[in-house]
Amino acid sequence: MHPKIYRVCSKPTALAAANSKEAPAYSSYGKDQGFIFPIGKSAAFAYATALNYLLRKDSPQRMQVGDASTVFWAERQDPFESIFGDIFQDNPDASTAAVRALLDAVHSGHWGPSDETLRYHVLGLAPNAARISIRFYHCVTLRELGQRIAQHFEDLSLARGPNDPQYPSLKRLLQAVCLTTKTQPFGDIDRLPPALGGAVVDAILAGPDVPYPSLWLNAAVGRCRAERAVNYLRAAAIKACLNRQIRFRHGTEKEFLPMLDLSNTHPAYRLGRLFAVLEKIQEEASGGGLNATIRDRYYGAASSTPVAVFTTVLRLKNAHLKKLAPGRVAWFEKLLGEVLGPLSDFPKHLPLPDQGRFALGYYHQRQDFFTRKPQDTPDTPEGEPA
Repeated sequence: MHPKIYRVCSKPTALAAANSKEAPAYSSYGKDQGFIFPIGKSAAFAYATALNYLLRKDSPQRMQVGDASTVFWAERQDPFESIFGDIFQDNPDASTAAVRALLDAVHSGHWGPSDETLRYHVLGLAPNAARISIRFYHCVTLRELGQRIAQHFEDLSLARGPNDPQYPSLKRLLQAVCLTTKTQPFGDIDRLPPALGGAVVDAILAGPDVPYPSLWLNAAVGRCRAERAVNYLRAAAIKACLNRQIRFRHGTEKEFLPMLDLSNTHPAYRLGRLFAVLEKIQEEASGGGLNATIRDRYYGAASSTPVAVFTTVLRLKNAHLKKLAPGRVAWFEKLLGEVLGPLSDFPKHLPLPDQGRFALGYYHQRQDFFTRKPQDTPDTPEGEPA
């Protein structure tokens, strides 16, 4: 009988177990129960003792992501041994310092007292009925681990506000795609699909071109539509998922940049930009006195069925432009011409990946409005040319 493993399931559970010996399906070749998977007593004791040590309470080599208990260790003691927990758990001060140390080592090639060929192990465990399921397992060198974590943050890199974290933790990223409640303003992590957290970690470690789970993109786009808000963390998740899909397919589409890409002519991205411009026109025309903008009324429909919405909002913008100064009208009309240029028609429907491109175009354009440029003057609204 294999020893019990603690703190993975609701009660101590064996990593390997079989049903009653009376069940013929579990008695192959005349073997039953633990004899189906024979292992020496000393080996069973060794792995169970080591695993329970890694899973102990407040262990720096364990983190919980969704239903997956993830443990990580190096083949020998090393300063970077707890790097995985420092980076992905929600501790902004520790994670920022840890990420910078790791990225500096990756870019410079100087690992200090660490050995870049030292092998690291990452094991994901999840409850599965009366047993423990191995969700994923990776064994990589420190250099490979650093490169894959660096690629993860490169995929997430996005223009951000002053209060947004440069290196968002995995917990905060997953919270952003969950329903927000009064007690969980960042998102109720308990509502996260059980397998999603472990699948994201698995993709990070599997390689720089391995796609993130499509469920992550679906959840991020769904929250944007449901709450009619494209915040930094959701936009970062969408960008990372889309860029990984682009690299995996080796197509002609270029990867999305952290900031506004004027050369990106994808219709969905352009429609997102257009929606942000129309919202900005409405805000300026109202003098900031609006309780709700076109985003609050039309975002969900605009991002999924553009043809049903854009004819209406483009007609409304004419009335809003009449309230602006001639210089602002000319500037907005020039911007609208630039955004609409590559668009020949409004699509009837956008598939889910294109809804992600719409959200990213909207976010990029909004961030660009609030980024002061060198040519701005005090009399010009912040983020727009004089």
